[in-house]
Amino acid sequence: MKRQNHTILLVEDDPNDQELIVLGFRIIGVTDPVHVVHNGIEAISYLNGEGIYADRTRYQFPSTILTDLKMPEMSGFDVLQHLKSDPDWAIIPTVVLSASGDLDDIKKSYLLGAASYFIKPNSFDALKVLLKRLHDYWEEAEVPEVSASGKMLPTEGRGKLGEWSIGK
Repeated sequence: MKRQNHTILLVEDDPNDQELIVLGFRIIGVTDPVHVVHNGIEAISYLNGEGIYADRTRYQFPSTILTDLKMPEMSGFDVLQHLKSDPDWAIIPTVVLSASGDLDDIKKSYLLGAASYFIKPNSFDALKVLLKRLHDYWEEAEVPEVSASGKMLPTEGRGKLGEWSIGK
């Protein structure tokens, strides 16, 4: 089912990259909320609805996460690991957007559950093209339904091909 909420959580420590990514989303016409956190610790607080992120009318649970890898305190790898450890969160489309083209970083990101991995483009125009493709893709993709707190909603599996017990 397509999500009604298209809140984007950007996990990025570099203020210039934060500004360019948010500006890029706005220029390509994205009006959905884009919430920026500065590291993995803040991302986990956001997902848990803790502290300033407790107000879910203001800080809706994200439908998509974009994360950098190399950040102080808690890296993007740590964020991916944390998401993967919770079945409700493991379904959140999480895209790595990193300056690293290191093959080990790419492999590790996918092993930890990244939906995609992109190297940050060198130009703002290329960044806008990438953000447009990402946004359009995730807006069209079918994803499991979740509650406002990010918990997967139960489905009625009655002998269907997709029947299984994760999250039940």
